[in-house]
Amino acid sequence: MTIRTESRITIASSVHEVWAYVCDVGRWPEWAPTVLECRVRGGGPLQSGSRVEQRAKGILGLTRGRSQGVTAVEAPRHVAFAGPMGTSAARWGMELEPLDNSQTAAEMWIEVDLAGIMRAIPGRILKGRIQRVSDLEMAAIKAAVESAARAGAKS
Repeated sequence: MTIRTESRITIASSVHEVWAYVCDVGRWPEWAPTVLECRVRGGGPLQSGSRVEQRAKGILGLTRGRSQGVTAVEAPRHVAFAGPMGTSAARWGMELEPLDNSQTAAEMWIEVDLAGIMRAIPGRILKGRIQRVSDLEMAAIKAAVESAARAGAKS
């Protein structure tokens, strides 16, 4: 069984500014609640075929490493990743669409192919949890990008 969630938000900033923030993996801990550290393996830019290495929050206050493959990068509109979510395979991505020079429609989508122990979790419960987290992530991205845009306008 595959579950899919989608979170959408309008960000008061240009598509290029939103793209730069989302693709700066070192800043992912600012908006992704389970990410403690993040980097592109070997350095360099985020590109298709790259690996994104993370130190993530685990259960009982422990941390764990995890890795995601970059499956698509189409600047400044689309970026996608694939990697594990628990015992399941997952894919996620961001779609950005400029509304004008100062606003961007952003969508985060997540797909999870339930496998292993995760199949025991009712799909609607897991989907609801993933949806809540991605909605929070999108709100945090919006706040960070808009805050930076306001700070830049004051300079």
